[in-house]
Amino acid sequence: MTIHIILFAALVLTAVWTVMTTRLLRSVIGLALTSVILTIIMFMLDSPLAAVFELSVCAGLISAIFISCIGLTQRLTEEQLAVRKKERLSKFWLLPVILVLAGIAMTQLHIPLDSGITAAPAVTDVRNILWNTRHLDLVGQIVILLAGAFGVITLFKE
Repeated sequence: MTIHIILFAALVLTAVWTVMTTRLLRSVIGLALTSVILTIIMFMLDSPLAAVFELSVCAGLISAIFISCIGLTQRLTEEQLAVRKKERLSKFWLLPVILVLAGIAMTQLHIPLDSGITAAPAVTDVRNILWNTRHLDLVGQIVILLAGAFGVITLFKE
């Protein structure tokens, strides 16, 4: 149970760092770290296919696309960076407070974990899982890949 709390805290911290940082490259690294931690959580929850998709697309492909886009942009000057940091802090100052309060509220609430959902039957054939059981995940993966490809095409068009 302790490892779950540590992973959840790390997930929240990396997600907050991703949003709060002012440098784009640090934000991409934070997104990749958040994705890797989420992948570990998915593996622990016995969802290896979702974890593999998360790791390959979100931590891999999306990070690579973002880094290539960052490489095409100009760096901000120190003055522009200071202005952007002030704007970001004024915009998101309440986010850490809300997260701390939500964490305290979640520790105080006693929600029964028995949801009545039964586990899906164990299927070992990956083709059957992808095309019959997890077809919406597959469609989601295709949409994400196409969105990334169209984003890069649009970026390089100019």
